[in-house]
Amino acid sequence: MSPMDRGPIRKIIHVDMDAFFASVEQRDDPRLRGRPVAVGQAAARGVVAAASYEARTFGVKSALTSVTAMRRCPDLVFVPPRFDVYRSVSQQIHAIFAEFTDLIQPLSLDEAYLDVTANRRGLPTAWLTAKAIRARILEETGLTASAGISYNKFLAKLASDHRKPNGQFAVTPDMGEAWVETLSVSRFHGVGPVTAAKMERLGITTGAHLRSKSIDFLTEHFGSSAGWYHAIARGEDDRPVNPNRVRKSSGSETTFDRDLTDPKEIEAGVLRMADDVWTWCQRRHTFGRTVTVKVKFQDFRQITRSRSLPGAVDTLTLLRSASLALVRSIYPVEKGIRLVGVTVSNFLAGNPEPSQLPLPASQPGPGGSAEL
Repeated sequence: MSPMDRGPIRKIIHVDMDAFFASVEQRDDPRLRGRPVAVGQAAARGVVAAASYEARTFGVKSALTSVTAMRRCPDLVFVPPRFDVYRSVSQQIHAIFAEFTDLIQPLSLDEAYLDVTANRRGLPTAWLTAKAIRARILEETGLTASAGISYNKFLAKLASDHRKPNGQFAVTPDMGEAWVETLSVSRFHGVGPVTAAKMERLGITTGAHLRSKSIDFLTEHFGSSAGWYHAIARGEDDRPVNPNRVRKSSGSETTFDRDLTDPKEIEAGVLRMADDVWTWCQRRHTFGRTVTVKVKFQDFRQITRSRSLPGAVDTLTLLRSASLALVRSIYPVEKGIRLVGVTVSNFLAGNPEPSQLPLPASQPGPGGSAEL
């Protein structure tokens, strides 16, 4: 069934800022412009949070260890992250989105889906709307953005990466299915590296290969994800742009400069992460019942410990106490710890009741026109 046969055509834009963190740093410090920049710490245990396009030409990318990044690019310049600045710029960008539509679904600080079917600004096409949004972002922030335009979220997200940086690409209803067939499945949302490798072993490397497989075949090999893979291979995605998508958790983690075995040092790291999470919860007046502590050992084995309280974790003292109790449940430590993290989840709506009961025992965690 073609998109035209499924009812009114939606107009979806996926906006993705170009190398957001690194671009903010280059904007604010002229000495960094034109140079390979990594946001992060140049420490032995550091990790790249973001990389400029100059750095990406050397294979430097987010989540890469700092040591590997510097090996690939000896001239790499590290700058520490300034998340308060990035959040402030993100607020400016989302205020611009609101000039064009109420249907905004943020995915992160630097990207969002917009449904512009209603055409608040009266622009002839979604293509021109995307151009206007990108021009406003450049005018307001001095930063560039790329955009993908299509009739559903899956295709819009794929399209936004097609003309990066500082470009845009449209996938129209009459080209969507055929375009998907030409793409590598590793580019598809919901197909991670492990799944892509499994698909390759099954002879599935392109959208055309994926489309050739029956729903029974996909169910046999991919279980509950079969329906999603079957649909996207045909360019189908009925998910609406959801401006009320509820965030399910807030977390923070840190990698230590060296492996730790001293409980005092480990707990100091846990408390710093609890404080970071509390800052987020307090600022948004959003409190949850479940606290999770993540621990990664020197051999990269990872464990989690979680507790769900009767009421809200609505004080820093309670969050700190819960976090400490969880990390202490793993003592004695037989191997050094390289990373700890704290997460709050199971958020409560409205004004949650405080949790005043003793902590329970810890548990191990495991339409419009067809024209765009």
